[in-house]
Amino acid sequence: MDKIFALLNQMEADGVIGQYAIGGAVGAIFWLEPFATKDLDVFVTLPTEAGSSLLTLGPIYSYLLSRGYQPSGQFILIEGWAVEFVPPPTPLVEEALSKSVMRDVNGINTRVFTAEHLAAICLQVGRAKDHDRVVRFLEAEVLDAAVFETILQRHDLMPQWLKFQNTYLEQ
Repeated sequence: MDKIFALLNQMEADGVIGQYAIGGAVGAIFWLEPFATKDLDVFVTLPTEAGSSLLTLGPIYSYLLSRGYQPSGQFILIEGWAVEFVPPPTPLVEEALSKSVMRDVNGINTRVFTAEHLAAICLQVGRAKDHDRVVRFLEAEVLDAAVFETILQRHDLMPQWLKFQNTYLEQ
C-alpha cells in the first residue's frame, strides 16, 4: 500500500488532486487492529479551472490511465487495490479532510482522517458495520472524548450519539 501512498503524494505534487486523506475502513486501520476490506477510499479536494465551479474526476483518470492503471466500475485498480477518489460529500467529511493528520507508512508520509472524525462519520452514515466500527474505536480507547463530542455537536450528531449509546453501550 505504500506505493499507493507515494503515488497519491505525487498526484498532489503534480496538481492532479488537491489535499487528500485516507478515510473509510483503511483509514480506521490506522487507529484499530487490522481487518479485511476490499477498497481504499481517498477523499480529495479537486482543483477547478479558473472561473469554473465544475468538479471532475477526469484528470485523475487520465493521470492514472497514462501510468497503466485501469478503471473498474467506480474504482481504479492501483497496485492490486480498488481505489475510489471521493470529493467530500458533507461538511463533516470536508472538516475531516482539512483536519487530517500525517502518518508514516514504511517511510512514506500519508494523510489520514483522525479517529474522532472517522467515528463521527460512522455515526453520520449509520450502517450496521459503521456502528460496529464505533464500538471498536471505543474499545481501543483511541478517541479523545472531548474532541469527539465537540465534532458531534458541531455537526448536529448528538441525537445519533445518544441513540448509539442507548442501543450499544447501555446495559
